[in-house]
Parts: sequence; C-alpha cells; structure tokens
Amino acid sequence: MKKYLLLPIFAAGVAFAQGSNPFLGRWDLMVTSPRNSVPDWLEVTRSGGALAARYQPSGGASRPIQQVTLDGSRLILTLGPAANNRPAQTWELTVSGDKIGGVQKNGETESAKLEGVRAPALQRAAPKAWSAPEPLFNGKDLTGWEPLNPANNKWTAQNGELVNPERGSNIRTSRKFDDFKLHVELLCSEEHCNSGVYLRGRYEIQMGTEGGTQPSHEQGAVYGMAAPSPALPLGIGQWQVFDITLVGRNVTVVQNGTKIHDNVEIPGFTGGALDANEGEPGPFFLQGDHGPVKYRNITVSVPR
Repeated sequence: MKKYLLLPIFAAGVAFAQGSNPFLGRWDLMVTSPRNSVPDWLEVTRSGGALAARYQPSGGASRPIQQVTLDGSRLILTLGPAANNRPAQTWELTVSGDKIGGVQKNGETESAKLEGVRAPALQRAAPKAWSAPEPLFNGKDLTGWEPLNPANNKWTAQNGELVNPERGSNIRTSRKFDDFKLHVELLCSEEHCNSGVYLRGRYEIQMGTEGGTQPSHEQGAVYGMAAPSPALPLGIGQWQVFDITLVGRNVTVVQNGTKIHDNVEIPGFTGGALDANEGEPGPFFLQGDHGPVKYRNITVSVPR
C-alpha cells in the first residue's frame, strides 16, 4: 500500500518542479475555529525559482509569510515561528482544482480549518456610462444603514451629517453594490482620528488623521497595500472630499480634486473585511470602532 501512496506524491513533486504548481495564485479563504469564522486571503508566487507567499489576517495589514515549504502535495506555511512558550503557527494546505483547504496548527495542535477558492480575476472594462449620483444617506436618520453591532451603536444623523461621536460600532449600507462611483466627505476634528470606507465591505480606503509613519496605513491609502500618491495634508478640522471608482478590483481615488490612486489593482480584501466572497456585490461600511468622525454627502453612481 505504501508504494502506491508514494507515487502520486512523487508525480506531484515532479509537476511542481516543472512549473505547474497548483498553489500559485491568489486564494480567498475562510478560517474557522471553535471561536469564530473569519476571512483571510493568500497569494503564492514564485521568486527566483523558490516559492514565496503573503497573506491577509483578519485584522491589520497583509504580510509576507516567513517560511514556505512544499512537502509532496502539501504546502506548509509558517505564519509565525516558535518563540518563548509560544509554538509555531502553521497552515497545511492541499489543492483540488480551484479549491484549497487544510488546517491551521499551533505547534502540533489543530486550531482551525481552512477552506477557500481561487480568487476571481475581476478584470473588466470600465462602464461606458454611469447613472446620476444617488444619495445613500438622507441627512435625517439612519434609513438604509445598519450598525454591525447594534448594542454598541453610536451613529446618529445630525444637521445633515452622519456622526459617530465616540468609539462604537461600524455601520454598513443595507444595499449591496458591484462596480460604482462613490462620493463621500468626512471630517476629523482632532489628531489621531481613525476611520475607513470599505468598498463592497472588503477593501478599505483609510480615512482620518492618524498621522503615523507607514504611508500605506494613512489617509487615502488602500489599507496596507497601496499608499496614496501624492500623499495630501491630513486636513484636521477640514472636510475631506473623496471620489472613489471601483471596477472589478481596480480602484481610482480622487481626494480634494487630486488623483491619489489611478486604476490601482487591489490584490485582495483588507483586514476587517465582512466576507471572502470577492466575486459578489457587497455593501459600503464605515468604521466607527476607533473614535469620533463625521461623514456627509454620501452618493453612489452605478453602471448604466
């Protein structure tokens, strides 16, 4: 029996060596533990003949994977090495067609199951025409909006503005969208204001006056992936105007009349995404879990 089990592993190893590694590419994953189920994504590439990978954990920014090992038909990824009393965290993955699956381990203990599919390319031409802008916020109440955590919701409508006075819940639209042009204005009246607009509930455009040292984490960035170019002043106490166009996975962002992203490809969803279903429409959602922020004049246009 052992002889027959070794044959497909050997064949897989030969195929991988010849360049037909089925792990290569981008994958949309759900990581399910006894505690919860969260979206992550994985990208496997070849660099100088060796495999390399990066992934997006459920929070924070995407990051490179420290060690990538091909063991027969399994791909073993070391997300974090053993340190002090903490065991190494690894993913062990196998591929079947356009599906990927496996387990997450802390040392030898299985801590979560991994299931996913090959990420859609989402490459398509821009629409020839767009609808007239339609308000998403009526300026009077939260009609059309749903707090993600109703028990901790702080959002209210005040003087035509969508106001979050303190750290509370994020809020999302009840409607979902595919390709669109979004107009949104925000006001941060103090330093270290931190918010974000999530496109389709998956891709965060960073908002606020955090004022840190990582350009890909600052206002106007595709969070953790693409810094704004040029980076504009934070504008503390001044309304910031954003026009955001998303077609497939390519985004163009204009801030205060200046283009800061020009048809930039977003490789995968950012931390805090609602789900891993990149091929489907999704809502807009606004971060309110970091503190005070105001939004107004939120409108959307869709392909016509």
